[in-house]
Amino acid sequence: MIVLGVILLVIGLITGINILWTIGIILAAVGVVLWLLGTMGHAVGGRPHYW
Repeated sequence: MIVLGVILLVIGLITGINILWTIGIILAAVGVVLWLLGTMGHAVGGRPHYW
């Protein structure tokens, strides 16, 4: 999710398409939050680990 967000950020920056930039920021932020929750030992979506 983080990688997809970064890819969309780069594509949005290069092409100037603002919706890709916005979606990229949202996906990257959600990916980071899920990653942090998974590393702190919280179950994410019923799974003990989130990769």
